Amino acid sequence: MPKALPTIDMSAPVCCAPMAAGPMSDDDALEVALRLKALADPARVKIMSLLFSSAAGVQNSGELAALLELSESTVSHHLSQLRKAGFVESDRRGMHVYHRPARDAVGALCVVLNPDCCA
Repeated sequence: MPKALPTIDMSAPVCCAPMAAGPMSDDDALEVALRLKALADPARVKIMSLLFSSAAGVQNSGELAALLELSESTVSHHLSQLRKAGFVESDRRGMHVYHRPARDAVGALCVVLNPDCCA
């Protein structure tokens, strides 16, 4: 049986030196790996793309499910994983939950992966 990765708080943007700055500590490498794992699914990448390209930057689960041609429960599962990784922020408005990208978290991951990406 494969060894499970430990659980860490990923609610804040990843915070460590860029990979090009030198060897990462084990803890920093784990933080980056867990966030990349959250994005390592085509549906999640598409969800992030839809959230970033949305005119208002906000969409509810039903809208996302229709655009992705997936069930709402599947989209909710993917959104939950993205929320745990800190990439999506959600808030309830009446009967619907609206989602938006956590731009700071995604930007911080970009800087860790490539310090020149956001310059």
